[in-house]
Amino acid sequence: MTRRVTLLSGHYGSGKTNIAVNLALRLRETCDRVAVADLDIVNPYFRTKDSDADFAHAGIRLISSAFANSNLDLPAMPQDLYAVTDDRSLHVIVDVGGDDRGALALGRLAPALLAENDYEMLFVINRFRPLTRDAVSTAEVKNEIEAACGIPFTGIVNNSNLGAETTAETVLSSLSYGEEVAALTGLPVVFTSAETSLCEALWGKVPNLLPLHLQKKITDRFRRDSE
Repeated sequence: MTRRVTLLSGHYGSGKTNIAVNLALRLRETCDRVAVADLDIVNPYFRTKDSDADFAHAGIRLISSAFANSNLDLPAMPQDLYAVTDDRSLHVIVDVGGDDRGALALGRLAPALLAENDYEMLFVINRFRPLTRDAVSTAEVKNEIEAACGIPFTGIVNNSNLGAETTAETVLSSLSYGEEVAALTGLPVVFTSAETSLCEALWGKVPNLLPLHLQKKITDRFRRDSE
């Protein structure tokens, strides 16, 4: 991640929030001033704010709505939203809302981000989600998001998984899908992600493997589902 701002968007439920958390914690290892901006107004359940204790411990600033993780499900933007573009000493990971509806919020920052031209826009994909099961459908979602926010994607994160049922074979089976999406869109696969416990079986088999530590809320849900 060599750009000042990294934007993450994709189909609803693609797992971009968990990736945003992991990338922010990794980025903090090399950068002094790191922030996470939560622009997700679509999914009130899985939020970057779920990791606010981890962020505080790592010295990462969290930019999120005052209503995040409250009893009020309101599509509100963070008050300090424009710190993403105005404070160029910050390295920022931006969790954009799912699909084209969620990407509309990013449109507020688009002119400044495009003018600065120091951003990466990563398309998070999951072949096991209903509307992105094949490359053609996935490319359509990409085009809808770009049209909504006005910012083109620059790369792909293949986050294909089956939740608690994910195995190393699940990840390996998604590689051809990622390559098909890359060929159709002209975008490179920047990362293929997998939960950390699976990575030992995947090293050397998956290019640009990104080990993921799951947020506690996700881990708890997986545990309940398996009981």
